[in-house]
Amino acid sequence: MYYTLILILPLLSAITNIIGANFIGRNGSVVITIICLLGAMIMSYIAFYEVGICGSSCYLDLGKWINISWINTSWECMFDPLSCSLICLVTTISLIVHMYSMEYMRDDAHMQKFLSYLSLFTFFMLVLLSAGNFLQMFVGWEGVGLCSFLLISFWHKRLAANKAGIKAFVVNRIGDCGIIIAMIFIQSFMGTLDYEVIFAITPLYLDEKVYFFDSSIKLIDLISFGLLFGAMGKSAQIGLHAWLPDAMEGPTPVSALIHSATMVTAGVFLLCRCSHIIEYAPNILAITALVGGITTLFGGILAMFQFDIKKIIAYSTLSQLGYMIFSCGLSLYSFTIFHLINHGFFKALLFLASGNIIHSMLGQQDIRKMGGLLIKFPVTYSFFLIASLSLMGVPFLSGFYSKDPLIEFALGEYLIPHQFCFLVGNISAFCTAFYSFRLLSYVFYTRPNGYKDTYDDLHEPSFFFSIIPLTVLALASIFFGYFIKDMMIGMGTDFWRSSLYVAPEHSFYYRDLEFSNKVILARWCTLLSTLFGAFLGFYFFGIKGHYALKYYGRLYYSKILLKFQKILNFVHDLGYFDKIINNLIVKAIFRLGYLLYYLLDKGILELSGPYGAILSSKKRSEE
Repeated sequence: MYYTLILILPLLSAITNIIGANFIGRNGSVVITIICLLGAMIMSYIAFYEVGICGSSCYLDLGKWINISWINTSWECMFDPLSCSLICLVTTISLIVHMYSMEYMRDDAHMQKFLSYLSLFTFFMLVLLSAGNFLQMFVGWEGVGLCSFLLISFWHKRLAANKAGIKAFVVNRIGDCGIIIAMIFIQSFMGTLDYEVIFAITPLYLDEKVYFFDSSIKLIDLISFGLLFGAMGKSAQIGLHAWLPDAMEGPTPVSALIHSATMVTAGVFLLCRCSHIIEYAPNILAITALVGGITTLFGGILAMFQFDIKKIIAYSTLSQLGYMIFSCGLSLYSFTIFHLINHGFFKALLFLASGNIIHSMLGQQDIRKMGGLLIKFPVTYSFFLIASLSLMGVPFLSGFYSKDPLIEFALGEYLIPHQFCFLVGNISAFCTAFYSFRLLSYVFYTRPNGYKDTYDDLHEPSFFFSIIPLTVLALASIFFGYFIKDMMIGMGTDFWRSSLYVAPEHSFYYRDLEFSNKVILARWCTLLSTLFGAFLGFYFFGIKGHYALKYYGRLYYSKILLKFQKILNFVHDLGYFDKIINNLIVKAIFRLGYLLYYLLDKGILELSGPYGAILSSKKRSEE
């Protein structure tokens, strides 16, 4: 019974807040939301204990859902170690974000609607994670996309928020086409959409081909590419990443939930869930590693030059998602999920800590107008520092136990994808340390750069709704990785059992690498890259930047900016991706649409319809 409560309680919270808002009032909404989300979190931990630790997976068939001639699907819930691990993450982060939102959105007239959207967001993510078939997963997949649109454009009176919500919705629909195509071929060839059946019979279709005119492609490759393309949309990989930085137009709690536990993690989860299929497509694995490697490098470089505090963290998420995707391409699925969980904790902490600053500074997000906030926000600074160090992978914090192994085990084989991922992983580690200390220096270490009236009113947020939730995240960012690493990625662990699959030809190298000298070399390379990036970031924007501002004003930074003007123009325009997409794709589609409209709608259809009959009869009468 408590397995279904994990799904029912967030939905109950959403329905209550949207329908009964006028009856229960704001205080009633707060109480009901906390009770429902706390109950869902407790149930998820009980399920994790039974499924993950005791090894008793649970499969629930809640009844027939669709039963027609060519498709027969039930509403099924599958609770295995993979789904339960992420369900615990989602319910925990969601409860913390809900509690934080009650303080952050306290003065907003539509706080109850906001809480309802957050609860609905959580519900659809849980549906996605617990689904037992592709069709049910797709319901959660689309529901997450819908809720992200509603939350990003929540402040709908702002034009930028509306545009960002539409952009996120449209770009994700492009990625969804890949999943739809994959589902169509799975149903057509295998006759079912149930996970267990598909994963069991996949080896029987390794030689099956799909023919397009004179060419052919393997069925498994086609399905795997469709799944990868869908994951690229949700997890904002290179080419379909443009919606992620614009999503920062929504309230900060939305950004925290999207970037840590819901929206962007869905694509990574899909690849891990379908590891039983993708492992038989080595070419798609190589493409996955390439896409992830380029994304992690691209996101890290762009984050180094941004001035919006939330966009810096957003591009940080883009970079970290690149780590997860390329590790999927290297068949390191257990490492991927472990890093995804750790990343959820310290990324939520980073966003919510920045939310404390933004909220107190009346919505100011430009780090050039901050500075000297260490005195005003000592507690928030502690949270920010912990999250940044864990993000960098500083030894003995959670990020160190999950991010560093992804880079180390990329040296498992002397193949181009592995060596490429190791190289970009170390460069990205340098970028991560650089922009983390650059951000800390701008916000906390340099002299104040804002208005005096704003600084006079700065203060820490409330204790119950902000400090306590962030303290939980800070403790998880410090200790979670250490206590859980042996269970999830330890040598010889059977925690994941059959929920993840690694082909024998892909698994031997990291078994052998566990005790290899390569690991020591890779670990030192990553550590030195991190330390060097942190030193440069703190030196140029902390120490030297502080004295430069003190003695030379803004002239020092002006000279630096002039030297790198072209590079700055490139990164500020987000790598010109928006321009390329608009000029090459969007305009071409508009021209094609107009041409088809002119030829078909205004041409063939009208001339062959009543309008054409009228014209012909008119001409005949005139004759």
